[in-house]
Amino acid sequence: MSKSMINKLFFGSLIGLVGGLILMGVATGLAFANDIFVMNGSDVTGINLSPLAWTLLSLIGFGVLVITAGAIAQFVAWIGAVLNTSNLPDKGWFIVLLVVGLLGFPFIVTLIYVIAGPDGAPAAQSPGHPARAMSPTTNQQSVSTAPRS
Repeated sequence: MSKSMINKLFFGSLIGLVGGLILMGVATGLAFANDIFVMNGSDVTGINLSPLAWTLLSLIGFGVLVITAGAIAQFVAWIGAVLNTSNLPDKGWFIVLLVVGLLGFPFIVTLIYVIAGPDGAPAAQSPGHPARAMSPTTNQQSVSTAPRS
């Protein structure tokens, strides 16, 4: 996985996390404002079912789903960064990404990698003509078969 793909995955999942949190927060706030939840002190003891309640509860559930997908994508971006840096000759980035991520801070270390980390993906080979690359006579002088006079 290239660093540009890791960057896209990281920032895309970050947008998904923030969007899911906003959606869930707004839908929950609207549910409380419209007395969707039956309260007993600070406890929710029931739900006043109505079309609005179903809509808001569906939006809350969708927000949770988007947050979960964003968290999984963040984890995949961290794994991609760890695997990408394993190709580097200097294993410093690999060790830092792996250890700090395993200690419970994969978001922070992936953010640092996205901002300042090296790309460990193998360089793409320049396209060449395959017949020239495979030709056995590329470095030999041409031999004339014409008779000498």
